[in-house]
Amino acid sequence: MSYQALYRVWRPQQFIDVVGQEHVTKTLQNALLQQKISHAYLFSGPRGTGKTSAAKILAKAVNCEKSPTNEPCNECSSCKGITDGSIPDVIEIDAASNNGVEEIRDIRDKVKYAPSSVKYKVYIVDEVHMLSIGAFNALLKTLEEPPKHVIFILATTEPHKIPLTIISRCQRFDFKRITAQAIVNRMKLIVDESGVNYEDQALQIVARAAEGGMRDALSLLDQAISFSQDQVTVEDALTVTGSVSQGFLNQLALAVNEKEVAQGLEALEELLFQGKDPSRFIEDFILYYRDMLLFKTAPNLEESLDRVMIDGTFQELADKIDHEEIFKLIEVLNKAQQDMRFTNHPRIFLEVSIVKLCQLETKKQISDSAELEELVKKITQLETELREIKQNGVVVNEETQATPQKKAQRTSRKGFQAPVGKINEVLKQATKTDLNVVKGCWGEMLGRLVHKQMRSQAALLNEAEPVAASTAAFIISFKYEIHCQMAMDNMNFLTAISSLIQELTGKNLQIIGVPEDQWHNIRESFLSNHRDDLPEQEGQEGLESQKDEPIVSEALKLFGDDLVEIKD
Repeated sequence: MSYQALYRVWRPQQFIDVVGQEHVTKTLQNALLQQKISHAYLFSGPRGTGKTSAAKILAKAVNCEKSPTNEPCNECSSCKGITDGSIPDVIEIDAASNNGVEEIRDIRDKVKYAPSSVKYKVYIVDEVHMLSIGAFNALLKTLEEPPKHVIFILATTEPHKIPLTIISRCQRFDFKRITAQAIVNRMKLIVDESGVNYEDQALQIVARAAEGGMRDALSLLDQAISFSQDQVTVEDALTVTGSVSQGFLNQLALAVNEKEVAQGLEALEELLFQGKDPSRFIEDFILYYRDMLLFKTAPNLEESLDRVMIDGTFQELADKIDHEEIFKLIEVLNKAQQDMRFTNHPRIFLEVSIVKLCQLETKKQISDSAELEELVKKITQLETELREIKQNGVVVNEETQATPQKKAQRTSRKGFQAPVGKINEVLKQATKTDLNVVKGCWGEMLGRLVHKQMRSQAALLNEAEPVAASTAAFIISFKYEIHCQMAMDNMNFLTAISSLIQELTGKNLQIIGVPEDQWHNIRESFLSNHRDDLPEQEGQEGLESQKDEPIVSEALKLFGDDLVEIKD
């Protein structure tokens, strides 16, 4: 076969040709110059990143006739023989097919023989993690103390499957994924040397589809060159890699942002008609929004973008879509991707997800509209209450022009004094039904306070509860006097509570606060003064309705009304 694949023709022959692994090649070059060659190496990393190539370069460098040198000359008989495989002292073993104990024992028996053509006998064991446990055990002692003329180089993509006893006997080098830009630069060198015409963006698409592997990139490039006519175009690269074009992703993202469901489904129909895989497309779409989020938060990390090439349309869309919406879009797409793995009809889930994406913004706008309407209603209500407060304040100032300062001084001296007169007026009209209405919505009201970021107001009510209510007002008992004073002096607090109670009950109720110790005295005094003329009020109802109970009636007989206190 006269034709060779690009990745074979352009396999690195020197350390300088190994792309993106400078941390490995620099260390090996320094070790070669200082003649500090280890007896065993472990090269681990993703596929197509140069592990086997680096192993062969190292084998040539240690056996080069010009050694010690940091690069093989590739001109002497040793370098040429290792390159074309004619020297038997450099042995490449595929552990995937030679993973038994017998094969490793054969290696162990032959290790003691000196090399015939070069200075070092080098064993390159590829995919070493495929060896069986017995094979690893057979290799163990030989790997730890081989003869001076033997070097082991183990290569693997899954180092976690190798026993720690093997790893600890090797110098380990971790190869990393090659960046897209480094892959593009290498491909440009290759196509320029080969005389192939190409579009720069086509190489970008191939590099991103390779996912950090140079061999995968060159294989895709080889396919794209064969598929193209006179020039490797963007469409050729998209066809070979199975990727979706940037323009299509922009088009679909624009339809989602503008809530055009029909337009989004038409674009999806066209994509599927072209034979694109739904699973591959939804992965591209997730990466598209991931790159958008990364671009919005860290625009300088362009190299970290997996799928997107920044253009004017993408930048315009990124400016329109906020972070929260991107989170929701990715969440919907990720859920659809999970569902598509367990169905025979992935297209249905894909279409449903597109519809959901187009409706996300609509729901948000409806929510915003409702919140705006509610906010306008509250503002109107607050303006009305503020106007009433100002009017009442003017009347009070006219009637008691000289007394406010004295009252304030007396209050500050003796602490908070509950408005006994107002409390008595509420108690005269109070019923248990009205109190149960307020208590029934109390928990919901506290929850709404927290939801509206009014935690400080909600904290004042942690040790408080409604104790009496009428059709016009209700009384809140505070465990601590300081909390009661802070609450009653805070106009925002009173307005917020009144507004929420009105929303939940439909009643505009006045709020009266009282410390717990004062409340007990005021209530007892009221009940004793109005016990005979309160047939349906809170105090009489609470007492009379329970006198019929056997335990209560027996207690009244034993101790009398004056000593018995009935608590609900």
